[in-house]
Amino acid sequence: MDPYLVQISVVGVYVFLYGQLYLVLSGLQSALLIKAHHQNMKSLETALASQSFLQLGLLTGLPMVMELGLEKGFRAALSDFILMQLQVASVFFTFSLGTKAHYYGRTILHGGAKYRPTGRKFVVFHASFTENYQLYSRSHFVKAFELIFLLIIYHLFRKSDGKFHVMVTYSTWFMAMTWLFAPFLFNPAGFAWHKIVDDWSDWNRWMMNQGGIGVQPEKSWESWWNAENA
Repeated sequence: MDPYLVQISVVGVYVFLYGQLYLVLSGLQSALLIKAHHQNMKSLETALASQSFLQLGLLTGLPMVMELGLEKGFRAALSDFILMQLQVASVFFTFSLGTKAHYYGRTILHGGAKYRPTGRKFVVFHASFTENYQLYSRSHFVKAFELIFLLIIYHLFRKSDGKFHVMVTYSTWFMAMTWLFAPFLFNPAGFAWHKIVDDWSDWNRWMMNQGGIGVQPEKSWESWWNAENA
């Protein structure tokens, strides 16, 4: 996908969520819902239903299904599409959106364009949490926590019913959870208990080590932070 379109998609999520927060905290959402209820307006619910259908990704996946259908037949295309979902391809695609959007936006704002390896090789080795933190904290983890925080605030102050709330926010919840947990989902032995314990101990040691001149970023959080902001 074009990085520009990726950036627009991710920025659109933030604009939408902050806009919803503004409507909730300012009281406009409550006023609009009351007015719609008194006037028996169903257009808002219809628009949200259409939006939720689009958020499922069915229409964006339709060209792929049509292409595979013309090449292999529609039964094979449908089977491939279902297989992709079982292989959590949607999770990988959503996570890659965050990667592309982060580095594209960073390059636009600060420059420094260079080749970024996408990791297409077959991964058989376990990556520690420290490695995942260094790779994805700025691009995914921080943004995921921001989205979760905004969603919780929106949930606490919302005036709409449960169906309305789910239709509006479920795709954003999916993106936030994907950005937060996909590195562990695709990490070999990522949920093995002994690996979790070892990773936790290694990460705590990395966080507590004092950085400075001559200390590599792999050995100390302070050195890594200084290198990231150099």
